[in-house]
Amino acid sequence: MRSTVKVAACALAAILLAGAGPAKAQSEYPNKVIHFIVGFAAGGGNDLFARLVVQKFQQNTGYSAVIENKPGAGGRLSSSYVAKQPADGYTVLVGASGQMAIATAAIPNLDYHATKNFIPLNMIASFPLVLVVPAGHPVKSVKELIAWAKANPDKSNYGTSSPAFTIASELLKLKTGMPAVAIPYKSSNESNLSVVGGQTLFTITDGPPAIPLVTGGKLRALAVTGAERSPELPNVPSMAEAGYPDVNSQLWSGFFVPAGTPDTVVNKLTTELGKALADAGVRESLSKMAVKPGGPTGEAFKKYIDTDIKNYADVVKAAKLTFQ
Repeated sequence: MRSTVKVAACALAAILLAGAGPAKAQSEYPNKVIHFIVGFAAGGGNDLFARLVVQKFQQNTGYSAVIENKPGAGGRLSSSYVAKQPADGYTVLVGASGQMAIATAAIPNLDYHATKNFIPLNMIASFPLVLVVPAGHPVKSVKELIAWAKANPDKSNYGTSSPAFTIASELLKLKTGMPAVAIPYKSSNESNLSVVGGQTLFTITDGPPAIPLVTGGKLRALAVTGAERSPELPNVPSMAEAGYPDVNSQLWSGFFVPAGTPDTVVNKLTTELGKALADAGVRESLSKMAVKPGGPTGEAFKKYIDTDIKNYADVVKAAKLTFQ
């Protein structure tokens, strides 16, 4: 009798332990390598952001993490890939605004949505765009550029290499009534060089390729988008200062996990990535890349993205833009 009871008790204990296995595994997250997926080639801005933050994340936590580059389709390939991965916190997307908010707003038949198929964790950094013209051009302000374009519509064009820059340029046109024809290029560096060479009147571009040409006297920066000046171009007014506060395009990068990831995992990742982003050395290194470190997290980040999607969609519709 005693032997039978003892066997039954052991069997019950084994069943209870087996049932506790998955719960214990989840409570011990992470217990394997976390994969951070970057949608661009190694050496690009988002790749550098990821390596900088993830390195500090590993140092702080002791977690195992690797960065994988899956470039293609302006980052959209990586977003599509991560959206289809298990929602367990072991696959984290390093997503840029172009592949997330802008793609959701502008790309037809996209197989994911930035805030419906993903949970936003932390914004890594944000940065304004820069409006530049040839250094030798007579216009020296945004208002002068608008007046010149209206007086010379057949000579008014702009270089662009992505939907982000096209939308920013079309927003300027919508808010000012200035004419300008888009001229496509393969990279923002090519767009900048087209302005240097006089093939295009202006471009609205990201800071890293433009700022050296501005400081080197090849381009003249008329404004940076948004309400604040760029620390890298302290003498260049913001669009708000120039009189056009609605021309406020800001690009950003952030961390995302697939929708359905457990709250405990989301909270742990958000907290630990936030600690890495708050590190003084990380913030200094990000600032040197001409970006503003940090930003909203969680629900506030989601609302930020949803606002971006609406604003971009409004410009796409008003300007009758089409993207592939």
